[in-house]
Amino acid sequence: MKKRLGLVIDQERCIGCEACTVACKIENHGIKGWIRVKTQNAPRKDTPDGRFPDLRMHFLPVLCNHCENPPCVDACPVEALTKRNDGLVFLEDEKCDGCRICLEACPYDAIIFNPKKEKAEKCNLCAHRIDRGLEPFCVICCEGQAIHIGDLNDPAGRISQLVSKPATFQRNPETGTNPSVYYRPPQQPRGL
Repeated sequence: MKKRLGLVIDQERCIGCEACTVACKIENHGIKGWIRVKTQNAPRKDTPDGRFPDLRMHFLPVLCNHCENPPCVDACPVEALTKRNDGLVFLEDEKCDGCRICLEACPYDAIIFNPKKEKAEKCNLCAHRIDRGLEPFCVICCEGQAIHIGDLNDPAGRISQLVSKPATFQRNPETGTNPSVYYRPPQQPRGL
């Protein structure tokens, strides 16, 4: 069975520090990080939900989901987007003509347009690092150790065990893309 790389992001451990965003920007020389951190359960980005002392603020890092069935690959008219053998969806910068069709095709809002380069950009899960046996830079730099990478096709691997836990979810499963990014939801405090 071939390898299928994927991520599990533990929202319980994510503190919203955006170290992953900064790491991505530095490592990939992008105009901004290809991973963004959204605030959930909050009326505004900088305010928690609830009433004191029962306040909640949860964070959801979002990035390319490296789908098993990526609509962006099929939509790209110049074949700049491809799916690698390890499951990563890769954008070849030199082939991209800047048409932006892939931006519309992505159900995760994970592809951005770089106006300076006039080309699309997206997370490639630091393929250049993975090819050298290293982890993606966002995984390394995550302050809360909330981002985990592994082979989703290895049933004995740590990431497969995390995915099999109850309540683990994928974003927008109804699209049929079968994302390779899974989330562990924040747990509600007990005994308060």
